[in-house]
Amino acid sequence: MSTLTIKVWDPLVRIFHWSLVAGFFVAYLTEDDFMTLHVWAGYLVGGLVAFRIVWGFIGSKHARFSDFVRPPGEVIAYLKAELAGRARRYLGHNPAGGAMVVALLLSLVLTVVTGLIIYGGDECAGPLASYLCGTGEAFDELGEEVHEFFANLTLLLVVLHVVGVVLSSRLHGENLVHAMLTGRKPANTGETKGDDV
Repeated sequence: MSTLTIKVWDPLVRIFHWSLVAGFFVAYLTEDDFMTLHVWAGYLVGGLVAFRIVWGFIGSKHARFSDFVRPPGEVIAYLKAELAGRARRYLGHNPAGGAMVVALLLSLVLTVVTGLIIYGGDECAGPLASYLCGTGEAFDELGEEVHEFFANLTLLLVVLHVVGVVLSSRLHGENLVHAMLTGRKPANTGETKGDDV
């Protein structure tokens, strides 16, 4: 017996998601030893994040921020219901998933920006080099600490995101990783009417 599925994640969202995973981990794992690779992975992450922010306003229905960004009270209520095993299923991002998308994007923006700052100041390279080259060792060290903080915060958010995906997948009996690969989710609730994008 086949399960009816519905298209949720457009190809650009899926390509963005998996490219971001690869770019972030390449950048994270090459921080000191392979600077050229680290920098190019950082540029990739920055470009992907810029794309996702734009796509959050003009993209397909479930890619838009208006579809999944919810007030903090709604996010907290959803998390409580999730922990109690009573959370409502959402076709797109649930309120907690939407909050995680925003948190990850903000953390990645700050990681990329601080990376550009230390690259310009310490290495005298990149788009900020003409402004920051020769700013001094203290500035460079502070910038590096802030950059590493946001990179580690992003990694923590990724871990929490994966935990949330596993919990939500189990609660609703669907494979969210598979959905992010295929773009399709089971159409087993009344919420799917008119959502086949």
